[in-house]
Amino acid sequence: MACFELLSTDPNCAARRGVLTTAHGAVQTPAFMPVGTAGAVKGVTPEQLEATGAQIILANTYHLLLRPGVEVVEKLGGLHGLMAWDRPILTDSGGYQVFSLSALTKINDEGVEFASHIDGARIHLNAEIATEIQVRLGADILMCLDECTPFPVEQEKLNKAVARTIEWAKRCKTAHAALVSPPASIGPISHGVPARSLLFGIVQGGVDPELRRQCGEQIVNIGFDGYAIGGLSVGEGHEAMARTVRHTAPCLPVEAPRYLMGVGMPVDILAAVRAGVDMFDCVLPTRNGRNAFAFTQHGSLRLRNSSHVESTEPVERDCDCYCCRHFTRGAIRHHFNSGEMLGPILLSIHNLRFYQRLMAEIREHIERGDFAAWAAREMGRYAGIDADQ
Repeated sequence: MACFELLSTDPNCAARRGVLTTAHGAVQTPAFMPVGTAGAVKGVTPEQLEATGAQIILANTYHLLLRPGVEVVEKLGGLHGLMAWDRPILTDSGGYQVFSLSALTKINDEGVEFASHIDGARIHLNAEIATEIQVRLGADILMCLDECTPFPVEQEKLNKAVARTIEWAKRCKTAHAALVSPPASIGPISHGVPARSLLFGIVQGGVDPELRRQCGEQIVNIGFDGYAIGGLSVGEGHEAMARTVRHTAPCLPVEAPRYLMGVGMPVDILAAVRAGVDMFDCVLPTRNGRNAFAFTQHGSLRLRNSSHVESTEPVERDCDCYCCRHFTRGAIRHHFNSGEMLGPILLSIHNLRFYQRLMAEIREHIERGDFAAWAAREMGRYAGIDADQ
């Protein structure tokens, strides 16, 4: 049984509207996944997260391996039990940490060795281990181990990273097949662990179009439930990112979900949806929320600014989130300046809701067939937002 159904496309661009089926429920796409790196989306309860409209969340294999450990997660009912979240969960394999923790990492064709950022302990991760850990965590969607490179990067290193990503993808698929015997269709849930987990392959290649094409072709030939575009949003800028996605997305099967990893500015999401991407994740809604930065349809707000001291306006007048229904900008500024936990919690809730409202609008306009024109206007609106904190 296919895990992805394509419902409609926009006649004027490659934007797609679909539904992704997992053991813990369906996900309407295009979809945005809040990030719960270590088993929690920072600052919000699962009930609050669900109220924002989130359908699926992301957790990270590397961080959960270090703390609390796979055995502990299993004893607590898998990731769904740990997170008190009964909807779909996707786990990143730890490949991004090859890039983000590069000073603590040794890498070769066999796998990766990390020095734990917590206590310096040596942690070995390879394709087989990363796959087994994700299966044991009970994730609905597993990611192949890959090598994410920085930008810019020497061509030789980029070539090696792509070759490793392809070989590791083959090994991940073999390991997954040995660990999980998929039934004819997605079956019931037992003890918090999906009866069938989905495995996504990852296409790397920096901003090199030919390397992206070659990698995409080989990853597709291996065959996965879905396909991710990795290695972007690492400093290449919006135009290079959008150009790379426009080139890579058509290399991926129409009948499978397409996931752009770690890209989350509104203008980037709109450009990627226009190119045919279905899934996104990013830490920006909660990270920026904790730093008094709010996303709105009218631009960004920095709530520590003195201009908000006596403001009785909500963060965003037309927003239906808990924050905007109950609190003024002046009150939120006070909570931040007083060091109250409530300030970061409220803006995290608002930003998460902003992203889910954006995705709902995207889905609606694709269904209408006017996404291309609408997105062009919206991208002009969001182009000036600077997320740097």
